Amino acid sequence: MPDPNMQLRRAREGLSSPSAPGEHASRQDLADLVNAWIMQEHHREAGLTANYIGKLERGLVRWPNCDYRAALRIILGVEHDADLGFHRPRRTQQATTVTDVDRKGFIRTALGVAAAVPLAQLAIPSQSANVPSVVAAADIGELRNIASVFSTWDHTYGGGLVRDAVAAQVRYSVGLLEHARCPRGLHDELYAAVGWLGHVGASMAFDAYAHDDARKMFRLALTCAEEAGDWHLRAKVLSSMARQAIWCGDADSGLTLVELALVRADRLTFAERAMLLTGRARALAKLGRVQETLATVGQADEQFARIHPAEEAPWMRYYDAAQHAGDTGHALFDLAMTRGQFVSEASGRLAAAVAGHTAPYVRSRAISGIKLASLTMATGDPDEAAAIGARAVKDAGRVRSCRTQDDMRELHRLARPHHIRTPVAELRHQIHAAVQA
Repeated sequence: MPDPNMQLRRAREGLSSPSAPGEHASRQDLADLVNAWIMQEHHREAGLTANYIGKLERGLVRWPNCDYRAALRIILGVEHDADLGFHRPRRTQQATTVTDVDRKGFIRTALGVAAAVPLAQLAIPSQSANVPSVVAAADIGELRNIASVFSTWDHTYGGGLVRDAVAAQVRYSVGLLEHARCPRGLHDELYAAVGWLGHVGASMAFDAYAHDDARKMFRLALTCAEEAGDWHLRAKVLSSMARQAIWCGDADSGLTLVELALVRADRLTFAERAMLLTGRARALAKLGRVQETLATVGQADEQFARIHPAEEAPWMRYYDAAQHAGDTGHALFDLAMTRGQFVSEASGRLAAAVAGHTAPYVRSRAISGIKLASLTMATGDPDEAAAIGARAVKDAGRVRSCRTQDDMRELHRLARPHHIRTPVAELRHQIHAAVQA
């Protein structure tokens, strides 16, 4: 019997499940993530199954194909195949039985593809996906699964990678609302599933700075949440709309959106209240309302301390201790940078976020790390800031996120007065290379 591949199994069990909050990723979860990665990178369906993941973990297969290995390395956050227990089998010498040919020319001839045909034209589908005449529970389950997989992808790799793919899925889901007959008992579930998928697409657009697209899809998601009577999805969508407004420099509108979500806070979970209160704190900090910011951070801490993860909706699975520390740390960061107050508290929370964020949330870890480096560069030891920043920039290099790039540019600017120090000069070079890439 082959030896089981415990390295791969431990790596999978260290990954949070995109479909079951509070649990580690199942073999099916990992297979779905690999398939999504291959679809994005190579534009083809892979068909990896939970059964194949099981074969890998039992050691029956020790050297999966190169696409599977690349996807698994990225998703599980390792650099080398050996870190996942993969080893190339010994090769036996075989006689060459075919003559070397022009591979590209052979493929074009075999497929009947003329060299002059633009690749973009070959990628245009000749037939769009058909919307079923009647919505079934399985259709809603598929929408939820798609939303979950793409949400995980967004957290790990940023909004720039698969935004168009999500937009296509959103258009298809809207087709279900407009053209398919939905049994009365599935009405609310369908609208909630479409709303969640719309929220994922909007969040990716926001991260890619396609702000108009984000606002449209946020409005779609909010409309679906209202139609479904889903207060939990409504709170999440309004929170994200507020954060976009704050990021775009309109803290007053952001505060209004948060307050709208908190109108019936008694209907929300503790995590949802904590999430909204951190958004409120961030808006208040941008508006310079110091005491209200501090009071709201305290209220958010109180709500977070009472969280019961099993009660949370799938879209709230990300809101753990690291996320809470990062969100409250961001609010205090603004006070620390503009007023020179609460530097230690802001640094401590941002450091806790960096330490707590796991591999699936590398973008959040990168953003909190860059903020921590910026705060340290502005108020503390530049060499320490350079060390923190170097780790954060390495994380940032793994995602495609306009927000992350802007934060790196801010750190680059804050480091300029200390550029004669070798660690700082090296950090500025790393940032330049990362942003250019």
